[in-house]
Amino acid sequence: MDSDHDDSPPFDGFIGSCDRMRELFRHIRKIANSSATVLLLGETGTGKELVARAVHEQSPRSTGPFVRVNCGALSESLLESELFGHIKGAFTNAIENRTGRFEASHGGTIFLDEINSVSPTLQVKLLRVLQEQEFERVGDSKTISVDCRIIAATNRDLAEMVEKESFREDLYYRLNVLPIYVPALRDRREDIPDLVRFFVNRYAIENQRIIASVTSEALSYLKAYLWPGNVRELQNYIERAIVLADGDEISAELLPSHVRGEAPVRFGRVRTELQSLCAELVSRGLSEVAEDGASHEAVMGLVERELILQVLRSCQGTQTKTASKLGINRNTLHKKIEDYRLHDEAR
Repeated sequence: MDSDHDDSPPFDGFIGSCDRMRELFRHIRKIANSSATVLLLGETGTGKELVARAVHEQSPRSTGPFVRVNCGALSESLLESELFGHIKGAFTNAIENRTGRFEASHGGTIFLDEINSVSPTLQVKLLRVLQEQEFERVGDSKTISVDCRIIAATNRDLAEMVEKESFREDLYYRLNVLPIYVPALRDRREDIPDLVRFFVNRYAIENQRIIASVTSEALSYLKAYLWPGNVRELQNYIERAIVLADGDEISAELLPSHVRGEAPVRFGRVRTELQSLCAELVSRGLSEVAEDGASHEAVMGLVERELILQVLRSCQGTQTKTASKLGINRNTLHKKIEDYRLHDEAR
């Protein structure tokens, strides 16, 4: 088969047989032979690092290093040193020379995860590497040339960030040469049984357990859940179920209550996580509402629309069931569906 038309997974452990994933696998093989920069788009937990590794493994650079950097995990100064290296004495605690990740990826691929979190100062330096394939270590004047393929990933809309002037337009166009969208798990539900089997086998071995089956009830809940955390969330819940299982079966009772459609237990830690997510949503919502007096309607509307949409989808578009689950009048729900134009999205 022509490799450009091969829609099988590019390596073991990369699970997917739905149309969206087969198209993704074909796209990976098609672009792998190029040295052009790749930009991976998709929600957190969808498997963007797996896609990056697949592009590297299928490319002529596969014998070279694959170097991953999580740009969102480090402060600006630490990230600069991590990417470009530094010389002894460049700053406090720089007690010896250090090779940066770009230098270490020479002849291979560097994967810049969460590129959207890079500061404006470092964006300028990244742009230079993309344009000239050269840089200097922190504190040094000697220019280092590097030959590596750059794959970047973002869970934010970079085009929107460019419009808001929080991301450089020239860097965006340099990164967005070969964009690849990695689908959310809720958009490829038919792959859930295969993913469940894969993770059951992996974590049964890791935990020295024998798991013979997953009940049909448990699988039904897993297929119906919306998966805001995508494949990573599914992976975590399967590992949890295997650790908690008393016998050789994964039953529905071993799944978190919210996956079964019940209200989650409100431990302090969960509240803290939800509160921080809520705080970030409100903060970003306020920053995007320029008009005085419009903040409440804009932010609350955003939350209400998403709440109704998710419950509608979980109820397969049945309005009576959705209204009951939300605890609102069916006529009120119908009006809100009209107001938010949710008819097509709820299917």
